[in-house]
Amino acid sequence: MVLAVIPARYASTRLPGKPLVPLAGKSMIHRVWERVREAASVSSVIVATDDQRIRDAVQAFGGEAVMTRSDHRSGTERVAEAALARGDAEIIVNVQGDEPLIEPSSIDAAVAAIQEDPEVTVATLAVPITKPADIMDPNIVKTVLDFDGNALYFSRAPIPWVRDRGGPVHAQHLKHLGLYVFRRAALLDFPTFPQGDLERIEQLEQLRWLENGYRIRVAETEHDSVSVDLPEDVTRVEQLLAAH
Repeated sequence: MVLAVIPARYASTRLPGKPLVPLAGKSMIHRVWERVREAASVSSVIVATDDQRIRDAVQAFGGEAVMTRSDHRSGTERVAEAALARGDAEIIVNVQGDEPLIEPSSIDAAVAAIQEDPEVTVATLAVPITKPADIMDPNIVKTVLDFDGNALYFSRAPIPWVRDRGGPVHAQHLKHLGLYVFRRAALLDFPTFPQGDLERIEQLEQLRWLENGYRIRVAETEHDSVSVDLPEDVTRVEQLLAAH
């Protein structure tokens, strides 16, 4: 059974109450929940929150929400707590609660990366970067892969760095999309891992997996997504929703 968990906390520093921000007539958490339900590979969807207001809002539109602790260091730790009570879920999808435009087929691609290879325990998504400015943007996380499609590293820096601009080598830069798929045992291990220096320096929780010896399989998708981090992102997402 594939369980999708959407972690959602109220206390965002840059956009307080972010999951309940209205986007073209529906709350953001409602928009994310609807998109995740469209993924063919997902059997069940729940919202994991530490705030009663979010839980009430989810239940009001017919979704399932569970209360979790407020002291988690990351969304993945919140997902792990929610999954602990769902023993029937062997594969768990972590969908960020601020991704109202996540493509359902991209979720399916990440799930397939685990289902098709029994050695893969953690999978995520990346999309080719098409705007040169995005390569230098520290708010856009980049990744580089090995020959088997596993992540070598994630960074806010422009990786790979093209040293010889006039040379014959063409570099394909990949933007990391913050969606993860886990086998149950790997997810439940995550909260026990120590935070390493790289995670603390880059402020990227996925580096905890790499620093603790895990491999992360990266499924490539053509569908970029727009996360809502700042008030101006709300306007941008509403315009994109209207265009569809």
